[in-house]
Amino acid sequence: MRISVRRTGGFGGIARRAELETAEGEFAALVRTALAEGRAERPIGVPDGFHYEIEAEGTARHCADPRLTDAQQTVVARVLKEGRQLPVDRRP
Repeated sequence: MRISVRRTGGFGGIARRAELETAEGEFAALVRTALAEGRAERPIGVPDGFHYEIEAEGTARHCADPRLTDAQQTVVARVLKEGRQLPVDRRP
């Protein structure tokens, strides 16, 4: 499974994007949970909070600080830390 995470917002406004390839298993199941808990549209966050787009298996879902679920937090943290860093596109 290929998972990508795009992070925008924050105090400095520095966007990041990363992609991680993982085998089926526990983490893949967690990714599916994070997607199921996400929103199709970008949610309203808090000032200076991060917005995230999680994409896997042809599905993209959005979430924002401070309302990330445990699954979303774990997926975002792992992909941004361990994933291959990608160029960031300039869409909102």
